[in-house]
Amino acid sequence: MAIHSKPAIGKMNIKKQRILIVDDTVTNIQVLVPILMGTGKYEINIANNGRQALDLMKKVKPDLVLLDIMMPELNGYETCKIMKADDNYKDIPVIFLTAKNEVEDLVEAFEVGGADYVKKPFNATELMSRVKTQLELKLSYDLIKSHVKALAETEEELRQKLTQMESELERA
Repeated sequence: MAIHSKPAIGKMNIKKQRILIVDDTVTNIQVLVPILMGTGKYEINIANNGRQALDLMKKVKPDLVLLDIMMPELNGYETCKIMKADDNYKDIPVIFLTAKNEVEDLVEAFEVGGADYVKKPFNATELMSRVKTQLELKLSYDLIKSHVKALAETEEELRQKLTQMESELERA
């Protein structure tokens, strides 16, 4: 028996979420892209180092960054620090995806603003679960942020109406 459900009234069309992979090793990118693309849920962008990633983010803002630590020019820690210092990118979750596996590496990743840390070689199912979790958290955060903004706007409108009504009462 098939169950058919009607689409929710007023439900938004959710666009594909964008993931930026930042890794200087071609093999890692060749492994990651098919895993992420296989879901059909994500748009993928690729940068080969931190500097390229930051430049690319000015053109296409990702919803999540998968970031290697050991890269030329600008390593993952430095890249994440720069992202988190910029109001345009500070809310984008970063999952460090790296071969570095010392406790100090993990701690530093979180200290610079990383949301999660996955060691290479990684398990695809585990990685996808972590990606999904971070993207759901980001979506929830963005929704809350938009509601807070809408409430602030409504509050301001109500204050203006109240001021107007008080003025009219005084005149009366």
